[in-house]
Amino acid sequence: MNIDLVLPNRDAAGRMLADRLESYRDGRNVVLALPRGGVPVGLQIARRLQAPMDLLMVRKISMPGFPEFAIGAVIDGAEPQVLLNEAVDPATLPAGYVEAEAQRMLAEIARRRALYLQDHPAIPLAGKRAIVVDDGIATGATLRVALAALARLDLLEIVVAVPVAAPDIVRELRRKVADVVCLITPDPFRAVGLHYVNFDQVSDAEVTEALRQSREHPFPA
Repeated sequence: MNIDLVLPNRDAAGRMLADRLESYRDGRNVVLALPRGGVPVGLQIARRLQAPMDLLMVRKISMPGFPEFAIGAVIDGAEPQVLLNEAVDPATLPAGYVEAEAQRMLAEIARRRALYLQDHPAIPLAGKRAIVVDDGIATGATLRVALAALARLDLLEIVVAVPVAAPDIVRELRRKVADVVCLITPDPFRAVGLHYVNFDQVSDAEVTEALRQSREHPFPA
């Protein structure tokens, strides 16, 4: 892993990751990109592996009265998952709070899915290899929730593919999934964007267009 590598942009990072994922080109993959930054990276991987691409959207459930403190999360998909942190005792929360918050977050996820995917249904994951893609991992908090939820599904296996991540996060993930493909593991780790020449924010329109391309041209020449 080249800690000195500088990535031109997310598209280039996706192509470089795709080079490292060639051995998985067996028709059993679904690329799950975390919006928004993971989508252009995931599109390049989906093209190379001739795989469908979907979004992996996670919304946190906050402690009552403390919106910045996450007690759990909801992840979307054909079978939405609700997870609480192990340290949280549900009995200490107001009656019905988790269910109500979960439904509220699922409604927001549905709104975003409609915005990005124009109501295309989630791609079935049973028996598939989930290749989870983001443009980089800083703390890993969102990805941990996503992986915990995916682990409950009937997947062939889970592979994480990211251009840059802290080395301790990569070591942690290797204990949880079948494989982690990462181009850069800087130590000390400071910020994902430092390892890109162009790290401009990805727009909603770019996400929508990338998903349209993945649906219309899943098997490029």
